[in-house]
Amino acid sequence: MGVLLVITIAIIGYIFVTYNSLVSRKNKIRQAYSGIDVYLTQRFDLIPNLVECVKGYMAYEEETFEKIVTMRQEYLNTKSLKEGETLNYECNRIIMMAEDYPELKSSEQFLNLQKNLSKIESQLQAARRIYNAEVNVYNNKVQMFPSNILAGMFGFQEAEYFEAEEQSHHHIKIDTKEK
Repeated sequence: MGVLLVITIAIIGYIFVTYNSLVSRKNKIRQAYSGIDVYLTQRFDLIPNLVECVKGYMAYEEETFEKIVTMRQEYLNTKSLKEGETLNYECNRIIMMAEDYPELKSSEQFLNLQKNLSKIESQLQAARRIYNAEVNVYNNKVQMFPSNILAGMFGFQEAEYFEAEEQSHHHIKIDTKEK
């Protein structure tokens, strides 16, 4: 009878510890996602300044600017990482386009914005790595025996890794027009 009680207590203890561990890991993923969101928001808060700075030099790119402002608003409304990646791609296109404008490249305001965007991009990359590391640990718990049994019983699902959009794997192409 005593052995049965000890085994029952051990099983209940294991269930509590495993459940709490799964909840903790899931919350760490949320926290890591929040970190990505913070850096994306910071980056996108710089967009209006970047657009205004670059607009005068590249008037023919008005459509690109409008598209970026619209995409920024969509991201702020949805907080979708995929929307954020698409917007990042377009922001990088503006930076690349600016290379064709020597007077813009020498603008102190533009250089400061470019430096800030570069810093935030580095922080964003680090946040993405942290997010994926947390997803990896969590998914291992959800998939590995015996915690996978409890994960299934309590409805814990695998989390998705952050993956770059397909367009991020290609070089940015700039259509140069008459200036």
